[in-house]
Amino acid sequence: MTSICVFGAGAIGGLMAAKLEMAGTPVTVVARGPHGEALRTRGLVLLSEGKETVTEPKVASDPKEIGPQDYLVLTLKAHSLLPAMEQLKPLIGPHTTIVAAINGVPWWYTYKLGGEFEGKLIESVDPGGALTAALPPSQVLGSIVYPAADVVEPGVIHHTYGDRFTLGEPDGSRSERAAKLSELLIKAGLKAPVRPRIRDELWVKLWGNMAFNPISALTGATLDKVIGDAGTHAVCRALMVEGQAVAEKLGVKFAINVDKRIAGGAEVGAHKTSMLQDLERGRPLEIEALLGAVVEMSEWVGVDMPIGRSVLALVRQRAAMR
Repeated sequence: MTSICVFGAGAIGGLMAAKLEMAGTPVTVVARGPHGEALRTRGLVLLSEGKETVTEPKVASDPKEIGPQDYLVLTLKAHSLLPAMEQLKPLIGPHTTIVAAINGVPWWYTYKLGGEFEGKLIESVDPGGALTAALPPSQVLGSIVYPAADVVEPGVIHHTYGDRFTLGEPDGSRSERAAKLSELLIKAGLKAPVRPRIRDELWVKLWGNMAFNPISALTGATLDKVIGDAGTHAVCRALMVEGQAVAEKLGVKFAINVDKRIAGGAEVGAHKTSMLQDLERGRPLEIEALLGAVVEMSEWVGVDMPIGRSVLALVRQRAAMR
């Protein structure tokens, strides 16, 4: 039987774990504190489409209890990976597939990229190559996460919308490991297409996040106001145009234009971005994976990002002032 561990069983990890369990695929989640205790005593509660479902995944507080997995699904925030490295090590064997369901530019981005930047370290997200050493890019399967969900109380996940987890190999191949995980996720009622150009899809999501998230954190405005105000709309658009120039220099092809991407963000409505929510709750911000790495890569490819550098400096200072 395929062993699957979800590390970071919060909103997105909890949603995936619950869906897999409901479809008969056993999952182990690593969880501690009140959330872990709730999972052990009451099970994992999923509120979705007006229904409440209780599942009972295996819950481990110590990864050493379960050992190497076939699939290790990482649903942490990017900045939480480094502190979690020692916990992750017992879960990774030579044949473990590491599913990186994480927003922003990932540590594995340049692996099998091709061209002059292949294998180049992105210091913003992987200082000193610590993540590359602990989480070998050769074992990584990329994933782009689209669902929105929240932990409304320990052990209870509220799924609001979305059901797609796009998968893709860094080298664009169609692998058995990607096909197998896709099959399990589809069986669980999720959409799980395997894409040959995973970085293209990564950038479409990042494109909005790199602008909307920091601007909302700096202004305190919800997404509808960030996009609806002429001034902040212009800043976001200019920043996204800079980001597109960096991505295209790295070989990314955009299927939509910048204004269509902004319109897609506007459709979400009066939504607090994850960075604004983290700021309000006193949590670390996903600055480097969403924007710092893009500014770093802009220097590789010779694209000037004056708006990006300015917004990055401001949001770093905002985070430091709490």
